Amino acid sequence: MTDSPASRRALEVASIPSFRRISEHLNHSTYAHRKHLPGICDFTLGNPHQMPQEAYVDALRDALHPHDDQWFAYKTNEMDAREAAADSLSRLLDVRFEPEDLYLTTGGFTAIALALKAVTDPGDEVIYSLPPWFLYEPLAVEAGLVPVKVRIDLETFDLDLAAIEAAITERTRVVIINSPNNPTGRIYPPELLRRLATLLDDASERIGRRIYLVSDEPYNRIVFDGTRFHSPAEFYPYTLLAYSYGKTHLSPGERIGYLALPPSMPDRKELGTAIEAMQLAMGWIYPNAVLQYALPRLETFTIDVGQLQQKRDRLVQELGGMGYRLRPSEGTFYLFIQCPIHDDEAFTEALGQEDVFVLPGALFETPGFFRISLTASEDMVERSLPHFRAAIERAGQDRPEDAEIKLPTGLIPIIPANPRLLP
Repeated sequence: MTDSPASRRALEVASIPSFRRISEHLNHSTYAHRKHLPGICDFTLGNPHQMPQEAYVDALRDALHPHDDQWFAYKTNEMDAREAAADSLSRLLDVRFEPEDLYLTTGGFTAIALALKAVTDPGDEVIYSLPPWFLYEPLAVEAGLVPVKVRIDLETFDLDLAAIEAAITERTRVVIINSPNNPTGRIYPPELLRRLATLLDDASERIGRRIYLVSDEPYNRIVFDGTRFHSPAEFYPYTLLAYSYGKTHLSPGERIGYLALPPSMPDRKELGTAIEAMQLAMGWIYPNAVLQYALPRLETFTIDVGQLQQKRDRLVQELGGMGYRLRPSEGTFYLFIQCPIHDDEAFTEALGQEDVFVLPGALFETPGFFRISLTASEDMVERSLPHFRAAIERAGQDRPEDAEIKLPTGLIPIIPANPRLLP
């Protein structure tokens, strides 16, 4: 017998190259073996490196105390939580979301999976841009969908609308976008989102079926320099908005988020019925009772975004002065930096040997870059700077003066000492 004990779909998910690479990096790399040691500089993931806010701990502590004998009974979409979330989202976007149109999930991760399964059938195509969040492809493949990848504009970090339009076929059902974007930190401007909305409307008419947009926006409260965030839900009625509180409070281990439908979406009640059915069928994917009780208080504060911005400014100024090519992120936890040598994995491994850990662009299907997480502590930032300087100096010494550097199309200018001088 040659049958595998695993299903074909499970084997297909497990064999996705990008999925295998990130799994290998997180579980078997130098970082995997040294991440728990004191003294390392950990810029890899959006994990906390300082104690959580007291307000967050108090919210969970108070929600844990039972008010009645049903406190820990089965919970679905608790109305107090939905109302608080809808209120907050409406203020953020200046769009009046209804509580009944928010569906609570175990984090933004599950909200994306729920969105995909609610509007697609196996064999449908889902388009998303590179560099992506790591897990779009596994989520699509697990749902029986066909991932279709297009490249962003590596000069501006904007969506390449022409590439998206060219990728649309009669099988296209979903386009995923992520703003503020992980890993680039780009916030897509309103005019770009309006053009995307027009493109999707025209394409839907052309192919004879509606193309839905899944807006992955767990960082929509983490924006810098007073930037105004805009969601595709403001411009395209057929948008499913996925959100996570794990970013807002830097608590990715406490899984709570939601999927929201804008009031402008036609037939949203019918879609809502399907979403509620999938919440059960996917394994009771509602957040646990305590997190739902805490949600109204969680909507009243965030992590210290100003502190993140200060770390961004420090790294942008210092790394730019060393010769690294980068743009200051407009939001998220991240900086996406052009690698000074072609082999970003070799470069990041060399940094790792000095206990400075970043993620190579290859893990985002975009070689020639690396990503830094701003959730590293201030102490990690300061201790890392001599190592970043030594690394780029070594890169210059190891490369012959007349050697051509083969980097992705679209050079990103070196940032001046004051990033606010940039347009």
